[in-house]
This record gives sequence, structure tokens and C-alpha cells, in this order.
Amino acid sequence: MTQLTQVQTQSPSKGIQISDTALRQVLALREKQGTDLCLRVGVRQGGCSGMSYLMNFEDASNIKPEDDVFDHDGFKVVCDRKSLLYLYGLMLDYSDAMIGGGFQFTNPNASQTCGCGKSFSA
Repeated sequence: MTQLTQVQTQSPSKGIQISDTALRQVLALREKQGTDLCLRVGVRQGGCSGMSYLMNFEDASNIKPEDDVFDHDGFKVVCDRKSLLYLYGLMLDYSDAMIGGGFQFTNPNASQTCGCGKSFSA
């Protein structure tokens, strides 16, 4: 039994959500990597509002049993439980606007968000 099958996959309507636009962008970026990767989302201390978002591709073999995994049309978004306390209900979106474009985080747990949108406080 692989480690991935031991991890409980949750409905995308809970936890971390991803828009169709962001999903297409993530899949295009993953394709450039040339391997079948999942997306790990998390938080760390720092940034201008106190906490900053983390988002990295990761091999599915690195998923731990204590991670929460959200399936989005076969694409896995992974989050550690400590980060999920701050990210539960997060919507990841993407904009290709020349100014202010890129990945955007809409976090219902954020009491304050920095102007760049890459950090928050809860």
C-alpha cells in the first residue's frame, strides 16, 4: 500500500479550494516540470502582515499521513494540519493582469491582508 493511498482525500468544497483559472495555471506549470506533482500549500511566520503563504510543487511520495489532501479533478492540493488552521476555506485564484496578476489568495480566516496579498494576519 502506497503512502498516498493511506492519506484521506477530502472533498474540494472543504479546506482549500482552487478556481478553474488557477487550476489551469497550476497544471500548465506542473507540465513544465515534467513529472506528476501535487501542490503543497501552507503558511510560515513572516511577511508584512505576520504570516505569509507558501505554495510549492511536491512529489506525491512526500505526502504524510497527517497531511490533508484535497482532490480537484484528479489534481492533489496538500496542506499540513497546522497550516490548515489558518487556511481552511482558502480560495486560490489566478489573474493574468499585467499589474497585480498572479496567484491570489482569498482567505476567510485573515483578519488583515497586506497590500500585495501574499501575507496576512489571523
